[in-house]
Amino acid sequence: MIRCQTLVWGAPGQPLTTPLSLELESASLTAIIGANGCGKSSLLKVIAGLQKPLRGSVAMRVPRQSGISFLPQQLHLDRQFPISLEELVAAGFWGRRLSAQLRTQRLKNALEDWHLSGLEQRPLMALSGGELQRALLARLSLADAPVLLLDEPHAALDELGQRLLWQHIHAWHTEGRTVVVVCHDLAAVRQHIPRTLLIKNGQCIYGPSSELIQQTPHMQVA
Repeated sequence: MIRCQTLVWGAPGQPLTTPLSLELESASLTAIIGANGCGKSSLLKVIAGLQKPLRGSVAMRVPRQSGISFLPQQLHLDRQFPISLEELVAAGFWGRRLSAQLRTQRLKNALEDWHLSGLEQRPLMALSGGELQRALLARLSLADAPVLLLDEPHAALDELGQRLLWQHIHAWHTEGRTVVVVCHDLAAVRQHIPRTLLIKNGQCIYGPSSELIQQTPHMQVA
């Protein structure tokens, strides 16, 4: 469960929206949509505990350090950092105590699941945008966190990558995880995500995805 109580976020003295009070049940699947700059990514960071709110609070039934996995946008990743794709994905094990054998098997499975086998030793700077995005998603999948916060997970993915993404999102949801997705692909939101938080003109509106998408004529619906 994620409970936002009169939550206000943004730069000091510059709130992005009116106060948000919202409760997302455990094992829910929710999209956050809105125009560029409306505060979607900032809200996700506040929920993850990576950014302080201006006012209000966020409460969860899981500890932030071990119970949340956050997928950032690629622009926040230093592609010059000297690690391989395999090392990036294996970072999803951080803080978990697993035998070497189990780690090896789970890492192998994650690489196969995201069609990354054969790229294990490739440095980050040599990866395409889609390969890097799938590696970040594979890293997230290894964390086994009950709450997943995904900031534009579809970015840079081709048709195969997007199919894998939505397959995994539905699998995580079926497993009982709480999944929140910032997404600009409104057609995908309408098809895959039942409930949506729309941020529009400084207001937050929560409801069925199909209804709220009709209120976003300025955004592209494929």
